Amino acid sequence: MTKAAVVVFPGSNCEHDAVSGLEVAGATATLVWHTEQDLSGFDLVVLPGGFAHGDYLRPGALARISPVMDAVSAFALRGGPVVGVCNGFQVLTEAGLLPGALQKNNHLSFNCEDSMLIVANDRSSLTRGVAKGTRLSIPINHFSGSYVCDDETLQRLQDHDQVVLRYEVNPNGSLDDIAGVCNEAGNVVGLMPHPERACSNLLGSTDGLVLLRALVEASVFA
Repeated sequence: MTKAAVVVFPGSNCEHDAVSGLEVAGATATLVWHTEQDLSGFDLVVLPGGFAHGDYLRPGALARISPVMDAVSAFALRGGPVVGVCNGFQVLTEAGLLPGALQKNNHLSFNCEDSMLIVANDRSSLTRGVAKGTRLSIPINHFSGSYVCDDETLQRLQDHDQVVLRYEVNPNGSLDDIAGVCNEAGNVVGLMPHPERACSNLLGSTDGLVLLRALVEASVFA
């Protein structure tokens, strides 16, 4: 069975949701403290949401220097699937594993609502086998979720098919309606919406399982 590592930083608060979602999707998931320096026993890695290190300085800026991030980088370099959700997305950009940055929402208020996403890439570790144009209802929960990058980076993202998910209705001012991006290889993905919170009809949607099951399946081919 696929073994998933869910990295926990001081201030993470979505780690148990991530474990639950991954297990529903067919993996076994283990919480891994941020001081861990070896992820070689795992098939995929998830950086969950929350407020790593209290978001002091800026979201993700301190978490990027945690010991585990060297192991995450090495895991990604080997082609292993790595997904950062919300605060985890911020950490991946701060660590240089994904291009761009996340800044405060354009309306300067916290967003906590369901969002409709459009799948823009069907080759990433989070969307492999999910048809482009697929609509997914997945909640957002963030204050600094507006994706930004320079014009050259945006052009590269578009040219190399690195935009993974877009908002149908932009909730935060993200450039090009971007909700998630991947690296050029497609194995590292960051997204602001929370698929782990859309894994049960009791939570309003099971659309998150479409992404998490694709992630678990991608780990088999990594």
